[in-house]
Amino acid sequence: MTMPVRFANPNAVRIVAWNINRGVRLNEVVEFLSGAAADLILLQEADWNARRTLGRNVTKEIAQALAMNYAFGCEFEELTQQHNGMPAFHGQATLSRFPLLNSRILRFHRQSRFWLPRWFIPRMSPFQRRVGGRMALISHIDLHGRMFIVYNVHLESRGDDGLRCCQLGELQNDASHHAADVQIVVAGDFNADLRQEPFASTIGTPRLSNPFARISGPPTTVPSRFNSSRAIDWILTKGPLIASEPEIHESIRASDHYPLSLNLSDRLHETQRGRQYE
Repeated sequence: MTMPVRFANPNAVRIVAWNINRGVRLNEVVEFLSGAAADLILLQEADWNARRTLGRNVTKEIAQALAMNYAFGCEFEELTQQHNGMPAFHGQATLSRFPLLNSRILRFHRQSRFWLPRWFIPRMSPFQRRVGGRMALISHIDLHGRMFIVYNVHLESRGDDGLRCCQLGELQNDASHHAADVQIVVAGDFNADLRQEPFASTIGTPRLSNPFARISGPPTTVPSRFNSSRAIDWILTKGPLIASEPEIHESIRASDHYPLSLNLSDRLHETQRGRQYE
């Protein structure tokens, strides 16, 4: 889908990443994103025709509300969420004010078998049987002649850190093939604290920068009766642009994750403003 280009800020690219918990509270999600003035939005856990979200195409509705281009990548078919006799899907969505030149899915080779349907597990919503696998939605974006490569990521929530490190390694191997002057953004739900080992060393190998590792802020998930808060959502960058103003929006409770945002701009502009995040 292609929409006219409108820039929120001509001197910077504003990025928002957010696991929206299927879009169950879609009106509140749209309300935050409408006020976020983002040029690039990376969403995880977006539903398409699922019963729990009333059969809505969550990505399309958000893109239309914000007048943005979008790409959707299917992570799973949700076997217990069919709506009106049609299959339900769940995945990642990348929205952009700039033209999306092409998008593709990097389906990780290493996957958990936790979600697979089994004969002894009822096909009922609480058991969340699904087919598919964790992946990254990769999009090429043309920003005034500068190429952005955007990796919209969702690593496995089940399994151990070894599995997640393998999935992250597959992503990094893919990203390593791009030229040094290409701006890369890797963002999403990593289901891991990337400040801790073995992840900190893993992302440092290809010189990915983690602006959120340098700020003192809240975890990125909302605490609940059954789960404590964790820092598992991140925006990583690599390339000529400078990241500034990383923020975790802890006042937003439209999902079980908080939205993250930051700006990318050239070094000259950041120097003039007197704020740099090296």
